This record gives sequence, structure tokens and C-alpha cells, in this order.
Amino acid sequence: MKPLNIVIIGQWIPPTQTPRSHRTWQLATKFAKMGHNVTVYALLGKTDYSEYEKKYGIKIKNIGKSYFGCIDSDNTPIGIINRGIKRLLGKRFQYPQIELKYMVKRLIKSINEDVDILFTIASPHTIHWGAAEAMPKQNIKYWIADCGDPFMLNPFHYSPSYFEKFERNWCNKCDAIAIPIEEGREAYYKEYHDKIHIIPQGFDFSEAELAEYKPNKVPTFAFAGIVYPGMRDPSNFLKHLLTLNYQFKFIVYTKYKKHFEPYATQLGEKVEFRDYVPRNELIHELSKMDFLINIENIGSVQQPSKLIDYGQANRPVLSITSEFNTEESGTFNQFINKDYSNALKINNLERFDIHNICNQFINLYKR
Repeated sequence: MKPLNIVIIGQWIPPTQTPRSHRTWQLATKFAKMGHNVTVYALLGKTDYSEYEKKYGIKIKNIGKSYFGCIDSDNTPIGIINRGIKRLLGKRFQYPQIELKYMVKRLIKSINEDVDILFTIASPHTIHWGAAEAMPKQNIKYWIADCGDPFMLNPFHYSPSYFEKFERNWCNKCDAIAIPIEEGREAYYKEYHDKIHIIPQGFDFSEAELAEYKPNKVPTFAFAGIVYPGMRDPSNFLKHLLTLNYQFKFIVYTKYKKHFEPYATQLGEKVEFRDYVPRNELIHELSKMDFLINIENIGSVQQPSKLIDYGQANRPVLSITSEFNTEESGTFNQFINKDYSNALKINNLERFDIHNICNQFINLYKR
């Protein structure tokens, strides 16, 4: 097969550590390693990507400059004025992400070379919206709209009904819709279900090194990821931890400390907060834990991509609900006592290998 010309558009690439940054970067670097010609567009900050381009054999270009305060790949903080506007207009007008609709539209219209596959990476879904307004375009053969989370029918986030026309527009015009789990199909309009393909998040498993696990002096367990009050909520689990009269260490990798802070003071040294770190470093650290904590989503249309990291870390996983009921409390006690018989099974980990993921996309294009 001759090399394909592949263009990938997402809001972020590293150094930002987010699931969508990982998606964009993993696809780009693996397609390039497979011999394809890859160009990545993202909101770039001040990072110099020239060495990245040489190392990975990809072209990295800026989507443009955001005046509304869309966060770039350096995680440059949003300004005070834009932060205030976001509070007022965020939900109703998708501010500041709505700016990406116009930026991506201009970008795609400016692409003159032939493109075999165009990837647009959401969230934010405004990237899909902008692509749809630039399409069809004769020099772009195949458009894959990749969705980590749904938008209009997402039970986690209400979206005003007047955005429906944008969702239907991109669903009509794209050639394929990629989502990570089968259960998520129900979060998209039924008339587009035949375009949906289940292609999960993918990673290069060869990049992560595990530590040699040794049982910790006190039970040590970790959680990594995003929490949502009332939906993926650690509150009841933290309340339970307050009742325990033995020593333990709960390590939390998150940017959402405010959801833990009401309990952190009382837990004292029993809880330790750590900022996000590069994915391979995170997996190495997680592999040192006695076990890991997964907080399940309410509803089944989304699944934490962090479970892939947990699977690679090769430590037992305790999966709990936001309710954290009596049965889960009993299972937690089992884990504390090193009985992992009720650990969550993360099967067929190879389906998340980026080589298999890229081949699935290539097969979509061929078909």
C-alpha cells in the first residue's frame, strides 16, 4: 500500500496531558511510523516542536491564535476577562470553544494538497462543526470524525437544542464516526448509527515501563483522572475513608482537587495529591500501588479511558460507584487485606494497542 496523506486536527497535543491530546498524538506518531505522511494541526503554545517533527517524522502546525481564550497545548491559563465571559456564555454559546468552529473551517478551506484521510478529534465538538462547514472538499477523500465523548445526547452534560443542527450537519457530511465503546452508540441520533464504528483509545504499549512491584508498608492505593460531582463522584468513598482507624495512603492524580478538599484536611497525611504527569510516568507510578481505584460513570455511554492506563499498570482495580454502597465497602476491605478476587477484569488489552487501532482506521478507508 502506498503512503497515505493524513491530516489530524485536534485542540491539543503534548505537553498537554488529556485523553484527546493522547488520541491525536498517538495516531499521528503511529501513522508516521507506519510510513504515512502525517500533518497535525493543534492550538500550539510556545513549545518548539522542531525536534518532535524530526524525531517522529510528522508536520506540526498551528490551527491559529485564539482570541476567545481556548486553552492551547501549553495549558496557557485563560485570561480573567475571557474567564468571566465563559461563566456567562459557556453553556449557551459553547464559549470559548465556538471559536474553533471558525478557525477549523478556515483551516480546512486553506488546505490545497490532496488528503486521503482527514481526522477531526473531539471534544470539543466545535472542531467537527467547523469541518462540516468546509465540506465537501474535492481534495479530501475520506473524513473520520473521532469522538471521545458524545455531545447532544450526552447524559453528563446538557446541551441546548439549538446546537442540534450543528451535530446533524457533521454527522451528515462525515464518512465515518469513531467512538470508543458500543454502549455509546445510543448517545448519537439513530439515523447516523450506520456510520458509527467502535475504535477505542489506543496507545503504544512498548513505551511504558513498569516498576517491580513490592507490597507497601501501609495499604497504598491510587486514583487518576477527572471527577464529576453527582456523576463520577468520590464523596461517599472519601467519607468512608474518614471512618477508618488504621493507616493507609490514598494517592490522587487530578486537577480537580476542590472535589476532594472537604475531606483532605481530616484525612491529613493519609491522602496525597499529585498533578498530572506524562502518561508513561503515570503508568510507572501506578504499577507501584497495591491497588487502583476506578469510579464508574453513571450511565453507560462513556467509559473512563484511564482504565487502559490501569490495565497497563498491571495492578488490581477496585471499581466503585458514586454511591459507594455496603457491598462495595466490603470489597474495599477485601482489597485492604490483599484479597483481590473481586478485582475488575480489563480483558483483551491488546485491542487498545495503537498498531491495531491505526489498522482499523486504514481498513475503514480502504472499505
